[in-house]
Amino acid sequence: MDFKVVLDNLPLYLNGLWMTIQLVIISLVSGFGFAVPLALMAVSKISILRYLSKFYIYFFRGTPLLIQMFLIYYGMSQFEAIRESFLWIFLREAYWCAIIAFGLNTAGYTAEILRGTIEQTPFGEIEAAKACGMSKTTMYLRIIMPGTFRRALPAYGNEVIFMLHGSALAGVITIVDLFGAAKIVNSRYFVPFESFIAAGLFYLCCTFCIVWFFKWAEKHWHVHLRPKT
Repeated sequence: MDFKVVLDNLPLYLNGLWMTIQLVIISLVSGFGFAVPLALMAVSKISILRYLSKFYIYFFRGTPLLIQMFLIYYGMSQFEAIRESFLWIFLREAYWCAIIAFGLNTAGYTAEILRGTIEQTPFGEIEAAKACGMSKTTMYLRIIMPGTFRRALPAYGNEVIFMLHGSALAGVITIVDLFGAAKIVNSRYFVPFESFIAAGLFYLCCTFCIVWFFKWAEKHWHVHLRPKT
C-alpha cells in the first residue's frame, strides 16, 4: 500500500471535504425548516393536512435517496415547462439538485422524528399549560416544541450522521465531494484501497465530531434531568 498518493492529493480531499460539509449543512438546515411544519401538520386534527404530511413522510422514507436524486437531477430536465421556468436556474446545476434531494429527504425523516416526540409530550405539561391560560400557539411555543426538540436530540443526531453518509451519493451526479475525490484519485492511480480508506477516515472524523456535538447538546439541554449531588 502506498499512501503517498493520498498525501500528494490531499488538497483534492480537503476540497471534497469542504463540499461535503456544505452539502450536509445546507441540506440539514433547509430540511429541518421544512420538517417542523410537516411534523405539526402530521399531528393536526385537520385530516387533509395530516394525510398530506404523512404521504410526504412515507414517500421520502420509503424510496431510496439515490432514486430521489436521479428524479430531480435527470427527471426534471425532461419537462419543457421546467426548462423554461426560473427553476431551471437551479435544477440544471448538480450542486443544487443534490441539496434539494438531500433537503427533501432529511425533511421526511426529521418530520417523523418530531412527530413522534410531539406525541410523547407528557399529558401533565399540557394540562398545566391549559391551567395557566395559555393559548394553543403559546403552549406550542413555550411547552411542546422546546420539550420536543430536547427529546428528539438522540434520534436527530443519528439522522445527521445518516445524512453525512448519504451525501456520498452526490459523487454519482458529477459533484466532487469527499467520495468524488476518492473516485478521482482511484481513477488516476488505480489505488482503490488507499483512496477509499482515506475518504473513510475523513467521514469517520466528521462522524466523531457530530457525535461529540450531540453528546454535548444532550448534556447541556438535559441538565435538569440529572440527579443532583
